[in-house]
Amino acid sequence: MNDLNTNTEAIRWSNCLKIIKSNIDEQQYVTWFAPIAFDSYDEQSNELKVRVPSPFVYEYIESHFLSLLRAVLNRVYGNGIKLVYNITTDATNDLTLNIEASNRSTKVSANVQPNGANQSPQPLQELDSQLKPEYTFDNFVEGSTNKLPRTVGLAIAENPNQCTFNPFFIYGSSGVGKTHLVNAIGTRLKELHPQKRVLYVSAHLFQVQYTDSVLKNKVNDFISFYQTIDVLIIDDIQEFAAMQKTQLAFFHIFNHLHQNGKQLILTSDRPPVDLQGMEERLLTRFKWGLLGELERPDEELRRNILRSKIHHDGLRISEPVINYIAHVVDNSVRDLEGVINSLMAYSVVYNCDIDIAMAEKVINRTIGVGKSVKPEKVTIDTIIDQTCTMFDVDRDDLMSKSRKANIVLGRQVAMYLAQKHTHLSTTKIGFAIGRRNHATVIHACQAIADKLKREEQFREQVEELEKSLL
Repeated sequence: MNDLNTNTEAIRWSNCLKIIKSNIDEQQYVTWFAPIAFDSYDEQSNELKVRVPSPFVYEYIESHFLSLLRAVLNRVYGNGIKLVYNITTDATNDLTLNIEASNRSTKVSANVQPNGANQSPQPLQELDSQLKPEYTFDNFVEGSTNKLPRTVGLAIAENPNQCTFNPFFIYGSSGVGKTHLVNAIGTRLKELHPQKRVLYVSAHLFQVQYTDSVLKNKVNDFISFYQTIDVLIIDDIQEFAAMQKTQLAFFHIFNHLHQNGKQLILTSDRPPVDLQGMEERLLTRFKWGLLGELERPDEELRRNILRSKIHHDGLRISEPVINYIAHVVDNSVRDLEGVINSLMAYSVVYNCDIDIAMAEKVINRTIGVGKSVKPEKVTIDTIIDQTCTMFDVDRDDLMSKSRKANIVLGRQVAMYLAQKHTHLSTTKIGFAIGRRNHATVIHACQAIADKLKREEQFREQVEELEKSLL
């Protein structure tokens, strides 16, 4: 075929696209038809070949728009036109596959409007958002360890059409409030924008639904449904690990929603960099928006969470008991809530006040069966004060950037003892001692441990300091 004929046939295909565009909504056209390009036309066999960017686009066209496509081709090329898809299967190695279009019909109406009158899209079915209404921003207590994710989540709920944080990837260990936060986002968003299609789903349920769609040969319906969502919230995305086919389906859903300005909110128990068994192209997309870490609550936040829970449940618990629980139960919000629920049951059943003895008993049974749980006598402030006294160092100097030998030694001893006698992470120890990073604390602890092995007099001095703390 010479260049003139090629240009003529390309124009005919362009006319087909114009008619198709006038019969479906703009977004459908941009997503499914705009990426298709003219490849060749054989007049003798009446065969039209078009280039399709992926097997998924081919499958979707065949499932949803085949009748429309055939009607348009018959109008432009005449009856008997043979359509062949040239499908890109591996863009990196430039591999393609030719597949002839099927002759079956689809549910899409083929009543083609040649002059551009768009057909009205079918109304979407009512959607159960699956949100948990008990999880709201009102009872998601803000603290220093969750301030950023909470603030971003509230911004998304109030302005879902501004995709600055898309996707919003929230990560943190179990029990820190990830599920609570994403449900709070969804609930507030539905209150402010009731027309939005919001869906909360666990990664496990998503996997079950996908498997069921495969068994029933309804994968396209499954994907099409998820592509109608305005705000998709998937909890525990790490469960997609090693599920290659599920990841592929989610990849197409993610791309469609993201390209169309729809919000994605994902949670995981670890950051993307630590997700094993996840396709690299998904991991890359997880980093497109904002990564927000929910850290384990610090003691101040734990106290505030306890007060909020106690007020909500109508309990009466004294401040010393609240302080005790907040000090001892330092792992997760879920543990705190479990302790309060147990204390409420005990107080009702035994008709008694909640005191520290009862709290200790409940905590032993709830988070450490058979383990003696006592509040720590040693705090980082105590360690800093006693170290300054022992090494004759001013507290401000200890916190400073001074590199004087006695100040550096005192600073390192304080870090070593804080790591040994408190439950604080190295990050928090570093922050408390002059806003240093965790690597500095790790180095300090190793340096002091080595010095204790080598120098008996220094070891006796540190042991004396420890006795004063305990």
